[in-house]
Amino acid sequence: MAEIDTQKDVYLFLHGKMDLREKATTALTTKGFAADKITMALPNKVGNVGDYMAMLWMPPNPDHIKIQQITKIDEVEPEGMIGLWKGVSKDDVDTIPLD
Repeated sequence: MAEIDTQKDVYLFLHGKMDLREKATTALTTKGFAADKITMALPNKVGNVGDYMAMLWMPPNPDHIKIQQITKIDEVEPEGMIGLWKGVSKDDVDTIPLD
């Protein structure tokens, strides 16, 4: 596993599970991420290379958060709910249990 820079921005993907937002945020802050660096992911704005994606996994009944680091961003035409994130390449770096 790569070393995680907890001062980087984290884009949180809830996959429609808004009721788990607080639980996910708590799990991320317990892991060391700063609460002010955790942002809800939006389809029209992606992060930067080096930032992180945190997504509830595996939909539709997630039991952990998959942490991925953004490694590359390609310009793309936005598509559906994924939007601009379609052009983001990333590597898995860690997982955090939701319990």
